[in-house]
Amino acid sequence: MTVEQPEHTSPRWGATTKLVVALTFVAIIAALLIKFQFILSPLVLALLLAYLIQPVANLLQRTRLSWNLSVSIIYLLIFLLLLGLLTVSGVGLVQQVQSVVTIAQDGLTKLPALIAEVSGKVYTFGPFQFDFSHLDLNDLSSQVLGMIQPLLSRTGSVLSTVASSAANFLGWTLFVLLVSYFTLLESGGLRDRILNLQIPVYADDVARLGRELGRIWNAFLRGQIIIFFLTVIIYTFVLGGLGVSYAVGLALLAGLARFVPYVGPAMNWLVLALVAYFQVYKIFGMEPLYYTLLVIGVALVIDQIFDNLISPRIMSDALKVHPAAVLVAAIIAANLFGILGVVVAAPILATVTLFWKYIMRKMLDLDPWPDEEIRQPAPPPGSRLIIQARRLWRSLRQPRPPKA
Repeated sequence: MTVEQPEHTSPRWGATTKLVVALTFVAIIAALLIKFQFILSPLVLALLLAYLIQPVANLLQRTRLSWNLSVSIIYLLIFLLLLGLLTVSGVGLVQQVQSVVTIAQDGLTKLPALIAEVSGKVYTFGPFQFDFSHLDLNDLSSQVLGMIQPLLSRTGSVLSTVASSAANFLGWTLFVLLVSYFTLLESGGLRDRILNLQIPVYADDVARLGRELGRIWNAFLRGQIIIFFLTVIIYTFVLGGLGVSYAVGLALLAGLARFVPYVGPAMNWLVLALVAYFQVYKIFGMEPLYYTLLVIGVALVIDQIFDNLISPRIMSDALKVHPAAVLVAAIIAANLFGILGVVVAAPILATVTLFWKYIMRKMLDLDPWPDEEIRQPAPPPGSRLIIQARRLWRSLRQPRPPKA
């Protein structure tokens, strides 16, 4: 005789129970974020590193290596490269950057005397004549000193802290590499599994959000890394050719300045002007003022080329965020995530904008995806890097349409 087993049914939660559970869950998450906020930046950096290395590991896997072996080889090379950079050039690089800050601070102390000297002379450039003898620029020098001096003094203290806490830096670097390594190792070569989020009923929306976020972060991370290294390389050769002291440190500053619109390039030009004016050696024996104008003019030309030609082509206007909004987002992100927040302010703003549009359209019972998704065909296996290089070259050569 067969005894029928009673069916076990789980009772449904009511609206009040769901609300209490949701609020409790949000409160727990908020408490954990506040308690362990110091670990947020390394975790975000580890996920970004895994996301960036995934295509390289995928390319290496096509050489008939296993996925685990491909990832292990890449991270072993990164570790050896990082170790070599720290032992060979790390100390010298920190000293050179500190020297840049020191000479900039010394230049600021001499800035009032320089402005007083400039305001009492008449300068002639070919057919043009500039008379500063009737101008009182003391108020201007006071305002410049009031704005810039605290910034530079804070930069110097930050650099000193970084130099004196190398063990802490190495510890967090090792933590980021380990988390990134195990995250990428467990993904099995699938980008969607780097950060796997499954919500019943919302699988399509989560997948679409993931693809949109992938386009945003791809456009920024790889594009901005290319721009950073191009800026550092070009500035290093140009400043070295002009005989500017601390060319490598100034080139790194110029590369970092590309992350923050408006303020970044302005700070870079100011430091360049101070270093060029107060250094002893001047190319061709030029006068300090003319030599400074030459260095600043070359920097302006380089930045204009990047702003109007290289950056728009590489970024492909995929972020679709206003530079002024990025500046405000950088200030907010700096308070939340530190230096990392300033670096990734643009994609964070684009990500917040994406989620804001999705939430608002869902709140108004509208289709969250009114526009058809643009899908580009994947390049053939083994030729992804070559095709991306060709696309970049064609986009650089193609003239931009005039703005309306």
